[in-house]
Formats: sequence, structure tokens, C-alpha cells
Amino acid sequence: MKKKLTIVGLIVLLILFLDQLIKIYTKTNFSPYESTPLIGDWFIMEYIENPGMAFGTTFGSKYWHKLSLSLFRVIAIIGICYFWYQQAKKNAKTEFLIALGLIFAGATGNLIDSICYDYFFIFDPCFPFNIMEGSNVFENCMGLKMEVRNSGFLMGNVVDMFKFHAFWPSWVPWLGDREVFPAIWNIADASITCGVLLIFIRQKSYFK
Repeated sequence: MKKKLTIVGLIVLLILFLDQLIKIYTKTNFSPYESTPLIGDWFIMEYIENPGMAFGTTFGSKYWHKLSLSLFRVIAIIGICYFWYQQAKKNAKTEFLIALGLIFAGATGNLIDSICYDYFFIFDPCFPFNIMEGSNVFENCMGLKMEVRNSGFLMGNVVDMFKFHAFWPSWVPWLGDREVFPAIWNIADASITCGVLLIFIRQKSYFK
């Protein structure tokens, strides 16, 4: 069990380190919506922030919307830790424990943004990603009253930056000329997705 804990722990720490390193680099070196190609024209880096869930999806503009999402992440992380520990005691496969670790690392990476970023970075009411209609929180922005998101503990935006800039061929029914995957994501989102896919694909091996 000790060896498995070490392996999964190192993977989790590596993912969290890379996730936060790239997020902070993006936030401090890119302007909003600024993009740059990474691999040809089909894989780009574009800076956005979102107040919601994975892959840039939003949940709502009210205080309780964001609080509910952040608390859900906290509960999910605690649940994953407990389940991981129980599976490790039962001598579950290392591969399965790694898959759970990927999900844990992804959820924790995005939660760190929500908890910490409003304290690490100055909240600017004129920043485009902080403007949010329907929040009922008003701030002065260049002489105008603007509705902005709630800020503080568990209220921070999540930083996203990676995007597949690829389109379906025009002859594909219903999807022709549309983006293959329009969402913008980060390392944490990718980690959760990989963990879930690994469990889904290998479930017969994990749950005999």
C-alpha cells in the first residue's frame, strides 16, 4: 500500500504543479482572449477564465451557484480520497488507484483556483472575465456601474487555455464545418477526463 500511495501521490503532485504553473503563466502573460498556436493551427493556447465547471461551462451568476459548485468539489475530493483509501486497503490495482488519482488531481486543481486566485491576484471589476450579468453585485468600472461576479473564498474564476481548433469536414451530416471540440480546457480538466475514461474503458478489469 505504501508503494501505491507513493506512486499515486507523485502523479497527483506532478499534475497539480503543471496545472498551476501553466495557469499562472497564462494569467500573467496573456491578455484576455489572446491566443497563440502550439501545434500547427489545430491546437492553440487561448486565455479565458470561467466561473463554472470543467471545459468552460458555467453554472449560474448568483452567489449560491458558485458556492454550491465549489462545495460540491470539496465534497467530491473528500469522497474520492476516502474511496481511494478503501480501495488501496483492499489491494486494488495500481492502475485503478492512478485513475482515481487523476480525477482527484483535476478536481483539486480547479478548486485551488476558486479558493486562492482572488487573494493572489487583485480583483479588477473592469476585467472582462469578472463582469457577470445577473449577479446583483455592482462595482464602479470607469465611471459606470457594472454587474460583476462574487469574489473571495471559493468564488474565484478557473483559468482555461487549451483549445482544439479543428473543424469537421463539410460533408459530415449535422456536424459539417463545426468545431470538433469547441470547449477551452486546462490540465485539471484533462486529468479528470483521462481518469474517468480509464475507469470506463477498464471497468471490467477493476470491478470483477
